[in-house]
Amino acid sequence: MAIGSTIHVFTVQLADIDRGVYEDFTLRVARHPSETDAYMMTRVLAYCLEYEEGIEFGTGVSTTDEPAVLVRDLTGSITAWIEVGAPDAARLHAGSKLAGRAAVYTHRDPEFVMAAWTGKTIHRADALVLRSFDAGFIEAAVALLARRNALSLSLTEGELYLELGGTTLSSQVHEHRLA
Repeated sequence: MAIGSTIHVFTVQLADIDRGVYEDFTLRVARHPSETDAYMMTRVLAYCLEYEEGIEFGTGVSTTDEPAVLVRDLTGSITAWIEVGAPDAARLHAGSKLAGRAAVYTHRDPEFVMAAWTGKTIHRADALVLRSFDAGFIEAAVALLARRNALSLSLTEGELYLELGGTTLSSQVHEHRLA
């Protein structure tokens, strides 16, 4: 018998001062059995830090034609392709061609992730942004995860403050560019 996805609920208070986004919302996140907690946490952070009208999670890890997070306009066209982890260059190339912008959020070593893209063709590579967090930040957040979570996020001047399970963590949101 196959193991199903585990549902995590996040009640989010978002204050992205850098972009002027202030929202309260609830996320129901299905964590596939093959997905690590670190990947799921990074996926939730990517959703929150990219939050805008039309944002949604992709259809899942088994789907290759959608990213982990995407933004659609009112016509249903994808305007932002947001990957998580260490996607391959071909996937980024296709996503960047399809959407107006592309970004990657990683819980892995950003130098390792970018090294895999070296010499590969990525459409508008100069516009691609890879975002990472301080070492140990994602692991510390994962240690606080429960099935139901109250999550408070504040981003100001590139510094992320996360309150989860009564504990406050902070990290710089590092931006890396290919060109």
